[in-house]
Amino acid sequence: MDPVSVGVLAALAGGAGGELGRQAWATLSELVRRPFGRQAGAPVSGEAELVALSEAPGEPARAEALSGALAARAAVDPEFAAALDSWRGRIPALAEGSVTNTVSGGTQYGPVIQGRDFSGITFNSPTSPPARES
Repeated sequence: MDPVSVGVLAALAGGAGGELGRQAWATLSELVRRPFGRQAGAPVSGEAELVALSEAPGEPARAEALSGALAARAAVDPEFAAALDSWRGRIPALAEGSVTNTVSGGTQYGPVIQGRDFSGITFNSPTSPPARES
């Protein structure tokens, strides 16, 4: 099982995704707190890591700790692994790297870039429509 994306965990803990993100975080919290087939010597539930990330969502180390705890628990608890996979399947729009691009409103005069997380971009082209010939 792949670990839950650190970026997704941090984004959800930080409130990304609006209502959908809030619901996804609440559902994950319920899942982590639910007592599954815990065995003697089983890894931690992930609850402490969940709380720590919710208190400081901007700290990547906390998201990494939660991701690791979820992966460790899923490795020894098949019921938890199935529930975690189901949870991950319900949040595709919040998945790291997810992008929705829309260009509308008629003809665009100038560059249009579609993608995600751009920085340091400079355009050196005119932004006004070309002159009409008579």
